[in-house]
Amino acid sequence: MEGKTVVLYPGLGVGHLSPMLELSKGLLRHGGGAVDVAVVLVESPFKDPSFADTVARARASHTSVAFHVLPSPPPASGPSSGDAEHPVVGLIRFLRATNAPLRDLLRSLSSSASRPVRAVVLDMFCAHALDVAADLGLPAYFFFATGAAALAVFLALPGTRAREGKRFADLGDAVLPFAGVPPLRASELPPVLADDGAMCEAALRLASRVPEARGILVNSFEALEPRAVRALRDGLCVPGRPTPPVYCVGPLVSPGGGEKEHECLEWMDAQPDRSVVFLCFGSTGAPPKHQLAEIAAGLESSGQRFLWVVRSPPGAGGSPVPEPADDLDALLPAGFRERTRDRGLVVGSWAPQVDVLRHRATGAFLTHCGWNSTLEGVTAGVPLLCWPLAAEQGLNKVFIVEEMRLGVEMRRTSRAGDVVKAEEVEAKVRWVMEGSDDGARALRDRAAAARDRAAEALADGGTSQAAFLEFLKDLASVNV
Repeated sequence: MEGKTVVLYPGLGVGHLSPMLELSKGLLRHGGGAVDVAVVLVESPFKDPSFADTVARARASHTSVAFHVLPSPPPASGPSSGDAEHPVVGLIRFLRATNAPLRDLLRSLSSSASRPVRAVVLDMFCAHALDVAADLGLPAYFFFATGAAALAVFLALPGTRAREGKRFADLGDAVLPFAGVPPLRASELPPVLADDGAMCEAALRLASRVPEARGILVNSFEALEPRAVRALRDGLCVPGRPTPPVYCVGPLVSPGGGEKEHECLEWMDAQPDRSVVFLCFGSTGAPPKHQLAEIAAGLESSGQRFLWVVRSPPGAGGSPVPEPADDLDALLPAGFRERTRDRGLVVGSWAPQVDVLRHRATGAFLTHCGWNSTLEGVTAGVPLLCWPLAAEQGLNKVFIVEEMRLGVEMRRTSRAGDVVKAEEVEAKVRWVMEGSDDGARALRDRAAAARDRAAEALADGGTSQAAFLEFLKDLASVNV
């Protein structure tokens, strides 16, 4: 393939940027020097104060990648009524408004770069940038940062909504059939689909545009989700319309290793093998204070060693989003940290998750089921305690527990509202960590086997490497 540039457009959010950066490494590695990579970033309209630091870190750690930050588009008009706009609707509208500066940048790169732009790879939230690619005659691919099963559901949503003829919210616990995945209750779909409002319509429009792409890259591997991959490749998820080729190129996760001096890793070094349960709800997940109290009580009663990442819940200090936990003792039950100091460590806000999960002392991972975290747990070979909070995490929980069989659900109690009680935390943590029955042993064995299959997929001759080479072959066949 003659030298060309592939432009990656991850949209907004570290959860979408991080796997896209891992994708850039694969392009450079497998491209044999014939591919340059440019990543196009756009600053959130919500003015994330960490954006500049995120860009600086990305540039410092990916020196072979060219980074470009789009100028913010002029403010677009919002809804005509006085109703508040759903944040994700505003985000999609904002990303659509960036089509103009994106078009200008791509034209500039194509005319001035020694290796002109050959293709663009879009995040799913940037689906409307397909119009820019079409204007410029560039092939467009999607990179789906979550798994194949979630993609199968996403592609099928417009047809499912038309077939059912009702709002998803009105379907309650009705079981909906989706090709390639376990039966799903309507109530397990992402909350943004709960009505026929602007957010649901925006999501359905995005889903309907994905088949327009030349191909879809998925951050997963065939052995992890074989049924979903077959359904996608057989065209069962979008009846009556061709499905683009699907390339499972994962698991694309950070290699870790950059935070060897973090205090929690020093603490982990002193713990026995497979003895610690790691609890982390992602970069934005923060259960309310009453739920933190239930988790603390459950951990204390379980008798298990633990490493727990705690963030201040939304609303603390007047902030609408989680903030760093500066005073852990104020968030947790009185005396909890002192009573458990011989077998537990609580850290505020952040821990080097990949390094923790791959540490010999980690025995299980209590996770919000975000896909990046899920893959990090899978590649570390640890069982998952599934506690979804938002977005597609509820779907991922179903896939992890019922299809992959790599985890167990942390069940909420309806009589106590949307709360996981201390007794549930205690029982599930204790069972996963030290259960001697056939079920617990089989879960731990399956987690270890999934780790090995993930490594095989990425190795020479593995399915993910082969998929990456097929994608590059398709790129080489394009005449721009």
